[in-house]
Amino acid sequence: MSGLLALLDDVAGIAKVAAASVDDVASQAAKAGAKAAGAVIDDAAVTPKYVHGFAPARELPIIWKIARGSIRNKMLILLPAALILANFAPWLIAPLLMLGGAYLCFEGAEKVYHALVPHDTSHVFKEDEPGDPLHLEEEKAAGAIKTDFILSAEIMTIILAAIPESDFWMEAATLAMAGIGITVAVYGSVALIVKADDFGLFIAERGRLGLTRALGRGLVRGMPGFMHLLTVVGTAAMLWVGGSIVIHGMEELGFGWLGHHIHDWAYALGHAVPQGWTAAVEWLSKAALDGVFGLALGFLLIPLATRVMAPVLSVFTKSRGQRN
Repeated sequence: MSGLLALLDDVAGIAKVAAASVDDVASQAAKAGAKAAGAVIDDAAVTPKYVHGFAPARELPIIWKIARGSIRNKMLILLPAALILANFAPWLIAPLLMLGGAYLCFEGAEKVYHALVPHDTSHVFKEDEPGDPLHLEEEKAAGAIKTDFILSAEIMTIILAAIPESDFWMEAATLAMAGIGITVAVYGSVALIVKADDFGLFIAERGRLGLTRALGRGLVRGMPGFMHLLTVVGTAAMLWVGGSIVIHGMEELGFGWLGHHIHDWAYALGHAVPQGWTAAVEWLSKAALDGVFGLALGFLLIPLATRVMAPVLSVFTKSRGQRN
């Protein structure tokens, strides 16, 4: 009997240690996730544009498809890669992040260029023309998952850097919990945003109160403009995050002059306004300067990507297809 009691006491002790470890992981995941809030907001702002133009019935399935891809990105690729790099090759993290940041700058700058310069869009599929909607849906989801991969890499790196020094398994558990929590928050928010007009239409037609029906009509009228605004915000977010990643990477590699100048300029602008606005103006100034750098870098990368890399990739994919 005493042996059984001793065993139960040991089990209770193990359970207490396990519960404390879970609490530690949850606490660290919450704190680390808060550090990545800026990149998380960018991810939520970028994604809705990928479901724009589809039938309402396809919006949630597309979001779910992108969310599944995001989870795979984080859990199967980025989490192991982050842990391996952090423990065995930390010097590779900055260059790899810079490549991802440069891609975001290119994608954001390309969207700005297409908005400013008239261009041929005859190759773009429109839903009122003959075509394959399922193929377009797959292309859109693949593009969203590719962009999510880069933003998720930044998010996971920020989280890893924010985790207090601990053992390998604690870092892995914290990264996993924070990554899943952030994915749920981002794509839950995206689902609410893209279905807001459908909800507005529902309450406009079936609301019992005049105020409820008026709110529904306001949602229906306001969502197209809000979605356009979100597209603009998403493009700006790509440039801001991409530019800041590249600038921070340059600092990590010993080329900190641009980052120092941007910090000094933002600091000067922040302290040129009344004290209550200092922090906000300083942050906005730095974000804007990072975005301007990202836009300039993206414009420089457009000819490289379209005239050099795209033809090379096209030749490679054609030759691979012929071999198959």
